[in-house]
Amino acid sequence: MTTATKWALAVGVLVLAAIVAVLPNIRSTGPDTTPDLTAAREAAALPSCPSGAGRVDQLAGVTAECLGDGSDVDLGSALAGRTTLVNVWATWCQPCRTELPVLQRYAAEPGAARVLTVQVQSGADDGLELLADLGVRLPTVFDGEGTSGPVRTALKVPPALPASYLVTADGRVRFIDAPRTFTDPAQVRDTVARLS
Repeated sequence: MTTATKWALAVGVLVLAAIVAVLPNIRSTGPDTTPDLTAAREAAALPSCPSGAGRVDQLAGVTAECLGDGSDVDLGSALAGRTTLVNVWATWCQPCRTELPVLQRYAAEPGAARVLTVQVQSGADDGLELLADLGVRLPTVFDGEGTSGPVRTALKVPPALPASYLVTADGRVRFIDAPRTFTDPAQVRDTVARLS
């Protein structure tokens, strides 16, 4: 190896080291990559997420972003004092796509329990688009794109989706294992009555 080649190699290594050292700083000070959800929120036209006072112990201190308006929702207080069906879903989940309209029809019935959905494992923009496409207008919170999030951790959500829970007026949280997927509003009604 010639002296010139050695010098060229050494300079190349130094340049590469400088790039590796500077690159994380460029990424952290770059533009915000959070998507603007304004148009997607308008198209989805979701209602506001619940708010309230009180406490559901299993969800105490658990917050998630309301997809309807971007506000933070403290689920421990928001779900206290009123029976609520909580449904966890993802955009890639075909049974979820089938179940969401069933939950919408149930929620529109007189005397229905409140329904809150929790979108997981895909972007908030994708979730808003799916809800708009399905015509589902239910209060929805976003629990993040990763494989876990604060809501999933608190509820101990199984890997297979969808997953539903009934939060009773007195603050108990019950996993709904029969049926795992609702196919008819009558199933939802019967399940809520049985577990309340």
